[in-house]
Amino acid sequence: MRSRIRLLAALLLLALAGPHALAAEAKPYKPDPGPHKVTVQPYDWHDAKRDRDVPAKIYYPSEGQGHWPVVIVSHGLGGSRDGLVYLGRHWASHGYVSVHIQHLGSDTAVWKGKKDWLAAMRGAVADVRNAIVRPGDVRFAIDEVTRMHEGDGPLAGRLDLERVGMAGHSFGAWTTLAVAGQLAAGRRPLFRDGRVKAAIPLSPSPAPPHQRHKAYGQIRIPLLHMTGTLDTSPVRDTKAIERRIPFDRIMLAEQYLITFKGGDHMVFSGTRWQPAPNDKDPVFHSLILQSTTAFLDAYLRGDEAARRWLAEGGFEAVLGEDGVFEQKHPKTAPTPPPAERVQPGRSLSE
Repeated sequence: MRSRIRLLAALLLLALAGPHALAAEAKPYKPDPGPHKVTVQPYDWHDAKRDRDVPAKIYYPSEGQGHWPVVIVSHGLGGSRDGLVYLGRHWASHGYVSVHIQHLGSDTAVWKGKKDWLAAMRGAVADVRNAIVRPGDVRFAIDEVTRMHEGDGPLAGRLDLERVGMAGHSFGAWTTLAVAGQLAAGRRPLFRDGRVKAAIPLSPSPAPPHQRHKAYGQIRIPLLHMTGTLDTSPVRDTKAIERRIPFDRIMLAEQYLITFKGGDHMVFSGTRWQPAPNDKDPVFHSLILQSTTAFLDAYLRGDEAARRWLAEGGFEAVLGEDGVFEQKHPKTAPTPPPAERVQPGRSLSE
């Protein structure tokens, strides 16, 4: 009888403690490469409508049946389709098609061979044309993989185009937010592409102060934001604390924010052109792989176990003292008013 009472008391305490009571027992989420061998294939696409080249590199499962969700990946200022390899390989090994696009005008050509590379980088990010063409590149990439799905190549009939996500680092994080519905210069969400159902902005920059009160009001998809306590900009005067502003301002969909303790701006890229501030890159990379894979599984595949691991203490247990995890879960996401509705993929470049 006494043992039964003790058991009931323990169960009651566990129930009152909530989902985080079991957090300490949580296991990592897919930290290792998945079951699929990965094929990596470069492509040299050309968008005839805009007369613009869009180089790409696609990571995809080499074998297997079924339809794979698609993730479009946007590099940061001065990057290329060759970046964020650790993400592309990991996601592909777990059954995703990761499409890494290169944005001409804000890619490696900006700084290569330049004596004052920092001035060149600042000039490229200040050129509004480079911002305008980036969401158009994303839209074109989704159109292109759609044609590949409907064609005769290695991805023919293998893509799940109802489950498209996006990720981007730095300038690519801005591109990701723009595609998600961030207002452009206080206007309507002209860059939004409704085919993107969930997204991951890595080290996002905030909208200008005078636009922040309404810049994020039209974003209605789940986002997993990431930053670090040392995440200042190597090019622009962006403070680490400002990276959380998009998370704080978005109210109409599930939002997650990870802030790595000691994480800087370049930890998310997977490669470095300057020394790391500490030796925790491998730890942070593992946490990035686990959290992003769980997020994609939850919001592209509808995997409830993945959502619970992310939202109900599993990730926090793995994160431990290496960062802070925050989340917001609005009960409803109102339908946008008629004046704010736009067609999927609408962009200023058209």
